[in-house]
Amino acid sequence: MNRHEQFMAFATILVKEVRRFFRIWPQTLVPPAITVALYYVIFGSLIGSRIGPMGGFDYMQFVVPGLIMMAVITNSYANVVSSFFGAKFQHSIEELLVSPTPEWIILLGYTMGGVARGVCVGVIVTLLSLAFTSLEVVHPWLTVLVVFATSVLFSMAGLVNAVYANSFDDISIVPTFVLTPLTYLGGVFYSIELLPPFWRALSQANPILHMVNAFRHGVLGVSDVDVGFALAMIALFIVALWCFSLHLLKSGKRLRQ
Repeated sequence: MNRHEQFMAFATILVKEVRRFFRIWPQTLVPPAITVALYYVIFGSLIGSRIGPMGGFDYMQFVVPGLIMMAVITNSYANVVSSFFGAKFQHSIEELLVSPTPEWIILLGYTMGGVARGVCVGVIVTLLSLAFTSLEVVHPWLTVLVVFATSVLFSMAGLVNAVYANSFDDISIVPTFVLTPLTYLGGVFYSIELLPPFWRALSQANPILHMVNAFRHGVLGVSDVDVGFALAMIALFIVALWCFSLHLLKSGKRLRQ
């Protein structure tokens, strides 16, 4: 395929993915907004007023970046895992794999579809947060970079989950037993400076902690971790998942029957 044909193949996959989640927007865009709005009301307005300042900010301001990242992570992941497994279940992915379309174009198309949904939900959640608190983005480019890179990372993680899943029940195992606990323990609702030394050190092994804090640094200018290390870690995970996802698509394992 020449470059024009590659671009058309990529654009076709991306447009299909975007149209898919916009077509079922009551399932893909509204629920995250309602869930996070409830978090804002309960943890920010009601409980936050009793907790007081954290990290030099009102508690509501402190948790907003974490809640935005939580929405971006879960929706980027959910978009790709559900869409790709649906294509695998219907055997339509086999037709795409035997076509002249390069595997990296397929991977890029699905990944950018997940990024599109993650960013859309992130924007919705951010606009909702303005009804509860004020936000002044200290480092705009860092904020955009972290959101984009994190969306890419979890979109590819969703594709890996979809490849290995054997049923629709399997695509909920990782989000339920891995993603959700790591997110809640990733400094969304608290600063790890409040933890005892042992648990603070253990929390450093949670990659989502670094992503949340890198984003919080971009928005508020404060972080519990080294931002440079967090960006390097995200980049390393992206490269590793890109290579592994590409290997799965090229081998056709668990995809061709």
